[in-house]
Amino acid sequence: MPVNQNNEWIPNIVIGQDYDQHYQDEPIHFDVLGKMADHFGRDMPVHLHAQSVQIHLILEGESHFHIDEQVYHCHGPCCFLTPAAVPHSFMTEPNASGYVLTLHQSLVWSLMKGNPLHSFSTQQLQPMGIEQRALPEANQINWQRMLDTFEAIQDEWNHEQPDKQFVLESHVRMLMVQLARLAPQSSSSSLVASEELRQFRRFSELLEEHFRDRWALGRYSSELGMCESRLNQICQRVTNLPPKRLINERMLQESKRLLQHSKLSINDVGFELGFTDPSYFSRFFRKQTGLTPKGFRDLAERQ
Repeated sequence: MPVNQNNEWIPNIVIGQDYDQHYQDEPIHFDVLGKMADHFGRDMPVHLHAQSVQIHLILEGESHFHIDEQVYHCHGPCCFLTPAAVPHSFMTEPNASGYVLTLHQSLVWSLMKGNPLHSFSTQQLQPMGIEQRALPEANQINWQRMLDTFEAIQDEWNHEQPDKQFVLESHVRMLMVQLARLAPQSSSSSLVASEELRQFRRFSELLEEHFRDRWALGRYSSELGMCESRLNQICQRVTNLPPKRLINERMLQESKRLLQHSKLSINDVGFELGFTDPSYFSRFFRKQTGLTPKGFRDLAERQ
């Protein structure tokens, strides 16, 4: 779970385990700032989210954010983006209100793939801090559009309607573009100081690119230029999980998504994820969840 950076232990907080277990298998989590502050506190010490991007929108009050090497002191409305595996800490006043949006990094990469905005490359997602009062007048309209998108996400999150996941992802894609338009050039942060964190983020990128290719662990370590034991050590220190578990969890997450949200047959879901033998896919899924793929799909439909 922790990472030792500059002799300090940095905990990895997993929202779906440490806060809201309903989120455990979902790529999007939305909540109001006050509710999360009641759980974690207003003065949040340094921590990271190994596989999640987090966006804080503060609507009022004074706030202080320390993201990687950047420090932001803001008064009034502001927005902060923290990439996956980037250490950060923050403090907000008791009267500060706003929203917190947590996104699995695989979803961000998927939604922004092919994005022509070079300032917001998915492979080089940088920390950013945006203060409304510091924006030029011409950019205030983009701030309002971002607020509207957050409100649309909140409305969709709070109501069960058909195609909810599709609509949420559409709003998130729009939000990422709006943030890119708002972000000042000066908000870009340097790369994560820790070499271990950089290597973990590179492993995560490779995993997202090739989990459907069923790469063996040795292939990942070879591409990263390290031995398997070193990769295992890095993953254990950042996430408290071995790389094989991370590979299986990414495969499982995609399996569940396809079983819940696609019309593919169960055999085709397995083929989509690189399983040439349907029975092997069924055994893999059952070992991870205790359910067959059909049992999981039936349960999801009933719920």
